[in-house]
Order: sequence, then structure tokens, then C-alpha cells
Amino acid sequence: MLTVIAEIRTRPGLHHRQAVVEAIKKNTPTVLKEAGCHGYTALVDHDSNAEFQATAVDSIMMVEKWESVAHLQAHLQTPHMKAFSEATKDDVLDLHIRILEEA
Repeated sequence: MLTVIAEIRTRPGLHHRQAVVEAIKKNTPTVLKEAGCHGYTALVDHDSNAEFQATAVDSIMMVEKWESVAHLQAHLQTPHMKAFSEATKDDVLDLHIRILEEA
């Protein structure tokens, strides 16, 4: 099982981040039905005011669980993910994907 951490950096302004979050929420039920998907969660920074907390107000962190890289690659080629990319292209600056395994 692989854990994927994808950081979606949005354009400055909460309306851009919120537009992407809403698109993710709309897409999540379909993604969770994909072969090899065992988890798909969007997270944003909690406003804790903890002095040790690193924050990125214009980022969304996706935490995903996939059986294999092949399943992840297939996910990225689905029509609903292509539609997601098209719908959010004016809100997203870039995307960084980490594929992790247990140490």
C-alpha cells in the first residue's frame, strides 16, 4: 500500500483555495470507487496559532492511499481527473506529489 501526499498550491486568495476544495469534494465519491483506491482526503491548515506550526494558506494537502503506482497512474488519466484539472486550471499554480511507503 502506498501513501500519496499531493500538495496543491493555489493562487493567492482564499476564493481560489475554496474553489479547488469544492471541486475535490465533488470528485471524491468517484475517486473512492476507483480500483486500487483506499483513501482520498483533502486537508488544509488548521488555524491553531501554535508557534511551532508551519502553515501555507494557499495549499491543499491531499492524503491518498493506493495499492500501486499503476493504480495511481490510472487515476490520473481518468476522465473525472482530467475534468477536475480543467475546472481548476485558473485556481491552481502547481502540484507536488510524493509517493511514500512504510519505512
